[in-house]
Amino acid sequence: MVKEPRPGRVKTRLGQDIGMVNAARWYRHQTGRLLRRLRDPRWQTVLAVTPDVEGIRSRVWPPDLPRIPQGTGNLGQRMTRALRSTPGPTLLIGSDIPGIGRQHVAAGFSALGRARSVIGPSDDGGFWLIGLHHPQRSPKDLFRGTRWSHPETLADALPTLPGSIAMVDTLADVDTASDLR
Repeated sequence: MVKEPRPGRVKTRLGQDIGMVNAARWYRHQTGRLLRRLRDPRWQTVLAVTPDVEGIRSRVWPPDLPRIPQGTGNLGQRMTRALRSTPGPTLLIGSDIPGIGRQHVAAGFSALGRARSVIGPSDDGGFWLIGLHHPQRSPKDLFRGTRWSHPETLADALPTLPGSIAMVDTLADVDTASDLR
């Protein structure tokens, strides 16, 4: 899941600390490094982009990566839409987690071999990865009632996930200047 890296439209909480231009610049470089680091023949990388039209057309993203629009709604609605658009086991990852490596993605897919859902907690109470073994059959109430950007985001989301749930490594995301350290 990626956002067009425009000042004032991406990483706004970080931008309050370091300036909107610097926050957008950080995000652009972070996503570029992330996409290069995660390329692997074991999976297909698809970008779920927002805003829809600008994100689909953007020259920021590698031209060979397929893109789908996130659409409207809150984060849970957009993630549900992205998950349901895929035919098989799928992982969604955040793009503001500098520590993600191929080993984390491989662990997420491996977890889907033994569980119907997988989640990667973040150290701020949220999560950086969500995966479903059968995303097209996800529950209608997936993410319903989840408070986003909240210390209880993970706790809110867990009961909405289908079947058995596997957990993978806890990683840190970047929301504020103190997170950059």
